[in-house]
Amino acid sequence: MNRKVYAVFVAGGSGSRMGGEVPKQFLEVKGKTLLQHTMEKFIEAIPDVRLVTVLPKSHFDDWKTICVNSALDVPQILVEGGITRFHSVRNALGKVPDVAYVIVHDGVRPFVSIELIRSMLAEMEHCHALIPVVPVTDTLRSKDPEYPDPDRSKCVAVQTPQIFRSEELKSAYSQAYDPLFTDDASVAARAGIPVSMFPGEKYNIKITTPEDLVIAKFLL
Repeated sequence: MNRKVYAVFVAGGSGSRMGGEVPKQFLEVKGKTLLQHTMEKFIEAIPDVRLVTVLPKSHFDDWKTICVNSALDVPQILVEGGITRFHSVRNALGKVPDVAYVIVHDGVRPFVSIELIRSMLAEMEHCHALIPVVPVTDTLRSKDPEYPDPDRSKCVAVQTPQIFRSEELKSAYSQAYDPLFTDDASVAARAGIPVSMFPGEKYNIKITTPEDLVIAKFLL
């Protein structure tokens, strides 16, 4: 592989849906923060990966202290989060060079497997952008009476990590912000970048609510 690999961990939110004073990325499960659990998967999967960590500026020192106390002695570039996820990722991409692979992953999605990371990265030899997806099993209903209910067989749930050629994703993020940009793949697709799909993992969940945290403690 000729391209270096950069992993951007998006953890710039305050975790308001978790309902506590501690940002969700700093919540501890089995002696480690969720963000550390997440990062360690990528460090093991790609030993020479470059890390870019997006956090609220007010929590930079907190994270540095956590890294020291937990012996997470891995070089990182800290980037201040933006007003939305779009702006946070755009800030992070300013630290990523061209002609690299850039992996964007939720900082509180700690159950991604090492096998998925490695398999997706290998597949990037044939892709411009790659996202993990899983089948939708619940019945879907449209809230808009003017539109029919979605066909479940034609829908998938999208996860992270999402992998891109860095120069292409950086160009895509030069677009103006649109509320319809819900993830990096939607930004890339709007810019005309072909986005390929890869089989995701059922337990690759994002920890967002207190109920998710209960599941995380059980799985870990």
